[in-house]
Amino acid sequence: MLRVLTVELRKLNRSLAAALAVAAPGLIAVFTFFNVLRGKTPQPWDMWMIGCLGIWAFFMLPMSVTALTALVAQMEHSPRSWDHLRALPLRRWTLYAAKAVSVFLVVALMSVAVLVLSWAAVRLAVTLKPQLDPTGAFETRAYLETMGRIYLAAVLLIAVQLWLALRFSSFVPGLVVGIGGTFFAVVATSARIGVFLPWQMPINMLATDGWRMHTALGLGLGGGLLVLTLALWHLSRREVL
Repeated sequence: MLRVLTVELRKLNRSLAAALAVAAPGLIAVFTFFNVLRGKTPQPWDMWMIGCLGIWAFFMLPMSVTALTALVAQMEHSPRSWDHLRALPLRRWTLYAAKAVSVFLVVALMSVAVLVLSWAAVRLAVTLKPQLDPTGAFETRAYLETMGRIYLAAVLLIAVQLWLALRFSSFVPGLVVGIGGTFFAVVATSARIGVFLPWQMPINMLATDGWRMHTALGLGLGGGLLVLTLALWHLSRREVL
């Protein structure tokens, strides 16, 4: 398994995954930078950091996962290399498990990058306009914990998108589901039933209603692990269409 994962990570290093991992958090940082410069009075750190977490959980995370899973899957679909990989003296499930681990690692790095780049964007803006220096304490632990919950709540979303991307040789099914899921998550933000939508589970980690947060976290993590297990079992026994 470790050998297969090492090969998978080397493939990612030669792909556009690194560019995606920087671009998505970078866009949030750029938005934050100019948003700070537009300010007239100092704002609390919480306003900027929670705002960045919200943008990540609400829109950028689901869309990044959609793009990343399609990218990872197309590395094998495009050159039609699945037949070769399955002919190797390896258990089939390890091939898909390595894909899953690599995706989760990239998403974890992107999550950390959102916090780091957002902080850097605020500090850079403040050097240009010192009078806008944020008030209050920078609650590093609280922001990390919140991001951690967002990451765990996104496990179901990631598992579903990866399953679709690996199951079909065309990137269209995964792309349609990803865009559609994000769309309904946006329009159903305040809907009570929205907490059960995988694409809305990450943003519910910022909800003030404890029921929504705990329900989304439990379903996102528990359901995600279950779906991921089913995906590995299913993919290792079927051919790609």
